Amino acid sequence: MSQTAMSSDDLRRIADYVMPAMAVRPSDLGFLFGTRHGVPEFCQAAHGLWARGMFGRLLISGGRTGSSPLAEADLIAEQLVRLGMPASALILETAAMNTGENVRFGRARVAETTDLAAVRSVLVIGKICSARRYLMTMRRHWPGPTLSISPVNYFGVPAERWHEHDEFRARVLGEFDKIPRYLAAGFLEEIDGSAPPGI
Repeated sequence: MSQTAMSSDDLRRIADYVMPAMAVRPSDLGFLFGTRHGVPEFCQAAHGLWARGMFGRLLISGGRTGSSPLAEADLIAEQLVRLGMPASALILETAAMNTGENVRFGRARVAETTDLAAVRSVLVIGKICSARRYLMTMRRHWPGPTLSISPVNYFGVPAERWHEHDEFRARVLGEFDKIPRYLAAGFLEEIDGSAPPGI
């Protein structure tokens, strides 16, 4: 359905589903999903959460994308260390090429460095437009920990105006389109038992 055919209620339901509001909670582990978009904003968000004591260690998962010789995780880690985070606080996973691999490979990396059973809560840091899919992927591939999320909005407009920004709108509508397909394929598990709203 085109945006022009959507009512304000449709736009609100899409936003509420794709970008669920959730309080950030102190957690055993931070988990930053790799990105090449808005890296400074992601690093500032992660550093700020760490400085506030929201987590002691941060998993960063992301492999090589585009033409860069550096994995997303390495690129982000370099900037976080420059901001003042100690390298010892970072757990890097540098092979993942999609969100499912971020979680599966990231969980394996955590298991190599710490007692996985001790990770009872995870604070996810990721793109605001993909917030629900990150949580659903965690629920599917790393069940158990209590989840919260700190969504990063790097689009330069408030979240409630997502539909007015070309890239933000395309990403939100893309998520709304693919979440039901990924759910049906078994890649995701719904976080609250609800189904995607019909539009």
